[in-house]
Amino acid sequence: MGVKKKVGLLEGFKVFLLRGNVIDLAIAVVIGAAFTNIVNAFVKGVINPLVGAFGTKDLESYSSCLKGPCVTDPKTGEAPEGIRIRWGSVLSATLSFVITAAVVYFLMVLPMAKYLARRAAMRAAKDGVQETLEVLKESRDVLVLQRSGPAGEGRGQEPGRGHDE
Repeated sequence: MGVKKKVGLLEGFKVFLLRGNVIDLAIAVVIGAAFTNIVNAFVKGVINPLVGAFGTKDLESYSSCLKGPCVTDPKTGEAPEGIRIRWGSVLSATLSFVITAAVVYFLMVLPMAKYLARRAAMRAAKDGVQETLEVLKESRDVLVLQRSGPAGEGRGQEPGRGHDE
């Protein structure tokens, strides 16, 4: 019976952290956070002013009053009465999400899928060549056996035919 080595808590954690997947995931999170900042700046710096050309200057200031008078106190910026739905901020966040998703898809997911498909096709072609080579080797081996023939048959004769035919 083999003796199992006990792995310490910190040693197990170290093995977990040094696995490639965890490091790749950490890098992806950091890059994703930085990329989100770029997209948010794009939405606030470009998209919001474009939308502002048709209405207010800030997309996030779009809102509707659901109930009661929605009078905003100029000192606090709050509406003590009424219920205000700030749909502009939801629209801004949705635009940020759609832009982020589109960039990730077109710059990362789609090229990687094409690369993996090309790689799989090359692997399948290589496997097809290997299979063809195996079939050719088997055919060669059968032909060599047919030419040499089993014991009692002469070299160069067709298999199954004796000397007196």
